[in-house]
Amino acid sequence: MKSDIQIAQEAQMLHIREVAAQLGIEEDDLELYGKYKAKLSDELIDRVKDNPDGKLILVTAINPTPAGEGKTTISVGLGEAFGKLGKKAVIALREPSLGPCFGIKGGAAGGGYAQVVPMEDLNLHFTGDFHAITSANNLLAALLDNHIQQGNELGIDTRQVVWKRCLDMNDRVLRNIVVGLGSKMDGVVREDHFVITVASEIMAILCLATDMHDLKRRLGRIIVAYNYEGKPVTAEDLQATGAMAALLKDALKPNLIQTLEHTPAIVHGGPFANIAHGCNSVRATKTALKLADYVITEAGFGADLGAEKFFDIKCRKAGLTPDAVVLVATVRALKYNGGVSKADLGTENLDALKKGIVNLEKHIENLQKYGVPVVVTLNSFVTDTKTETDYIEQFCKERGCEFALAEVWEKGGEGGVPLAEKVLATLEQKESHFKVLYENDLSLEEKIETVAKEIYGADGVTYAPAARKELKRITEMGFSQFPVCMAKTQYSLSDDQTKLGRPEHFSINVREVYVSAGAGFVVVVTGAIMTMPGLPKKPAAYGIDVDDNGVITGLF
Repeated sequence: MKSDIQIAQEAQMLHIREVAAQLGIEEDDLELYGKYKAKLSDELIDRVKDNPDGKLILVTAINPTPAGEGKTTISVGLGEAFGKLGKKAVIALREPSLGPCFGIKGGAAGGGYAQVVPMEDLNLHFTGDFHAITSANNLLAALLDNHIQQGNELGIDTRQVVWKRCLDMNDRVLRNIVVGLGSKMDGVVREDHFVITVASEIMAILCLATDMHDLKRRLGRIIVAYNYEGKPVTAEDLQATGAMAALLKDALKPNLIQTLEHTPAIVHGGPFANIAHGCNSVRATKTALKLADYVITEAGFGADLGAEKFFDIKCRKAGLTPDAVVLVATVRALKYNGGVSKADLGTENLDALKKGIVNLEKHIENLQKYGVPVVVTLNSFVTDTKTETDYIEQFCKERGCEFALAEVWEKGGEGGVPLAEKVLATLEQKESHFKVLYENDLSLEEKIETVAKEIYGADGVTYAPAARKELKRITEMGFSQFPVCMAKTQYSLSDDQTKLGRPEHFSINVREVYVSAGAGFVVVVTGAIMTMPGLPKKPAAYGIDVDDNGVITGLF
């Protein structure tokens, strides 16, 4: 069996101008990064802004398991399947982070015959967007520490610096550090922290900004610290906005690549606020909607995380109205939720399936709360049996969902045609009545409680004293109208990753809260989630190499 990277390397790619032509984009509107990657020009985005919108289809999933779900694979295969049916479609995906690529997996481009290419480029430096974000973030950090060193005119309280440095690599030793050690000229000694680049507020701002003017407005609002009077100090106060925007000028432009079957894919932005958003930028999604009749986009991890943020943050902020949701599951993952070990997932086990399907049930219920029609798809494995898939199909139909098997990993677009047909039928027959879960005027505590109870199924919320104190300060600063961005483990509906299936009788434990004033939301950190993950005992990096001819192996 060929590996994902072998399949990708054997692909016959079209020149990116030919892929762009499918969407009516001429070469003058492309900024080429070699033959197979390009950025879309600001002029193009401005020119198409009055085009009618296509249909917006979100792909999300049940809670991730070691058995794998294949959300990106389904997104890519569904886009290819629309092409097989003669439909004008585009895929809108997030960019992978280097940290996870070298840490827990070798890449994030889909899999099998449902991949976006060039796969190696996408999983490594791509067009440099994340490097630009890292530089902009750390420029602000440098200006902040330099301001303190050069007399501290703003009266910044070094005990209340909240801006963190970032790096696009998982590195646990950087979570908590001390800077400024050495001589008097080496800066002021203080505690500092790193987050992974994709968890930075700059990433969130890039994902939510509509244009350069909006980007600069958001950058200027970033709160970096508090002064001795307890008042916020912003990036604008530090005169950092212009320079940061200059570093992000090209990163703001969406990237265009292709699938193995040459379906256009706009890939831009990434997870933000914590590692669980996994959605592309507003700019990419909105541009895609103007260029195609059908846009397939993706939200990270389980629907309790990615989809909730897509609806309650991205759609709320950008005025997007999704037309349908595809919910991805696998027989294997459902059996894992039913208590079967990873080694035994290939054996038919209807009892375990019935026990574990409650996870799928909860996600269906959650998505229906937003008023968007749901299509459930099973990412097919050879070990799945007809008895198992028939049971799941019946289960979904009883809950008002369309159902389709997807065999895109093995067959590419052809294997996604049944799913595409079900999605098309849903778009034609079922109207979306999209609504957000909570209104802006609720208190922050009420918003947190709404998500915890309605989406996670919790009985209530408990707060660490520091978190409660910070909620009070954020409210007093006038940010209570912001939505909440919940940082939680992806592996469970609860904040305890060991609780599989559909946990009951639990509380969500909030240990930290902070405002991302530039992005426009309040981050709520629950349980043991980390914004700077560490590497596992055997990082994926161990298996990655490049030969004398420049051929990369080990990405998957």
